[in-house]
Amino acid sequence: MFSYRHAFHAGNHTDVLKHTVLAHLLRYFAQKDKAFWYIDTQAGPGGYDLRGDFARKSGEALTGIARLWESKDLPEGLEHYRQQVRAFNAAHGGGEAALRFYPGSPSIAAQMLRRQDRLRFFELHSTDSRELIRAFAGQAPRVIAKAADGFAGMIALLPPTSRRGMALIDPSYEDKGDYGRVIAALKGALERFATGTFMVWYPQVQRREAQQLPERLKRLQAKDWLHATLTVKAPARDGLGLHGSGIFILNPPWTLPRMLAEVLPWLKNVLGQDDNASFTLEETLR
Repeated sequence: MFSYRHAFHAGNHTDVLKHTVLAHLLRYFAQKDKAFWYIDTQAGPGGYDLRGDFARKSGEALTGIARLWESKDLPEGLEHYRQQVRAFNAAHGGGEAALRFYPGSPSIAAQMLRRQDRLRFFELHSTDSRELIRAFAGQAPRVIAKAADGFAGMIALLPPTSRRGMALIDPSYEDKGDYGRVIAALKGALERFATGTFMVWYPQVQRREAQQLPERLKRLQAKDWLHATLTVKAPARDGLGLHGSGIFILNPPWTLPRMLAEVLPWLKNVLGQDDNASFTLEETLR
């Protein structure tokens, strides 16, 4: 699991889906003055240089954020997401026009949350955790980043003192044991904070554990969940690589289904790589 580096995949189609949903959730929480907590269990380094060795080698951003960068007809949800990428890009020297830098989820949250909110980031990869801690040094108590296990760290923080909060859970799943750890962590989290919003990202890959994960997540609670997927191409014949991704959210805001109903068809058309591109959206909100 420690060989995984998200820099290879920064800004790809999975990031577009994940960060569009994240930006919507954070905007929703910030509508009320009362403070809330954001917890990122696998935060990564905080941001990425798309001209760096990893990102340039894969070129995955070209099939993701680059296809949205200059679009004139973005749905509202995607425009809010693109604004966060533009802000991070400009703040790190990329300028207003050229796409060079891409924010990880902790940087998007740090840009969007208010002074009264609290952000807690966890990362185990030795290199990424050092970069993460360096990126947010001196920002305590608002922001605290740790080189620690995010599953245990999340549960230890719950319930937040404000009784408002959300967590993003997106391990690499390079270790198939991550699928079970996600379920176990969510069970523990719901026991301590049943009204919290928990967002899980997972890859669409040809692995039994990945295909079974959505049904396992649905069994955690009968109602108040949303499941969205974006498939960009047919699975590879050799069984390797990912062909899409999914987002599963426990206790989502009522505004999210409508946003995704507008965004997902647009993303299928723009990010799809062959005739197998598709999306799904299902929810059971009270």
